[in-house]
This record gives sequence, C-alpha cells and structure tokens, in this order.
Amino acid sequence: MSEREKIAGRLKEARVLSGLSQAQAATKMGLQRPAITEIEAANRKVSAEELLQFADLYKVNTSWLLGEEVLDGDETEEFQFAARELSKLKPEDIKKVFDILKILPK
Repeated sequence: MSEREKIAGRLKEARVLSGLSQAQAATKMGLQRPAITEIEAANRKVSAEELLQFADLYKVNTSWLLGEEVLDGDETEEFQFAARELSKLKPEDIKKVFDILKILPK
C-alpha cells in the first residue's frame, strides 16, 4: 500500500468517524464533493494546507492522518469519538457529563 493510499484511508476513516458525508466535508473544506471522492480513493494528492484543514475538521492529529500514530490502549476509536462529541458540547454540559462520570461505579 502506498503512502497516498494510507493517507486516503485515514482521511476516509476520520470523515466517517466524525459523522460527515463527503458532501458535508467538501462544503466545509471549500471543495467540490468529487474532490473528496478522489482524495479518499487516493487518486488526488492532498496539500499540506488541506491536510491541516482535514485534521481540524475531523478533530484528529495530522500525525495520525499521515499514518505516523497507531491507535492503541487508551487511544481507541471509542475514545476519539467521545472526545469529538464532548468538543461539541457547551461548557456547562461538559461539566454535567463529568459529574455523571464521577458517580458511576468504578
């Protein structure tokens, strides 16, 4: 598998985990939907600027998108999903979630 294919796979995985369609991602990135399709199929290169935008949009590290990080132990998909969802909440709602977590049995 080429580096471009690895990055394309990570970009698609991050988009799916973030809950965005290709059309939604394209709109937020200022691209046409076919550009996202081509990127995720490894038919189009991604610029450094685009990579930074994707990382910001999908709430992931650029090093993960580049395949330099491997998820293990505490960095599972579930934890990343939870972190992305928490980042969407208002501060007062985040406090409520943490209060609930404190009372759960260990």
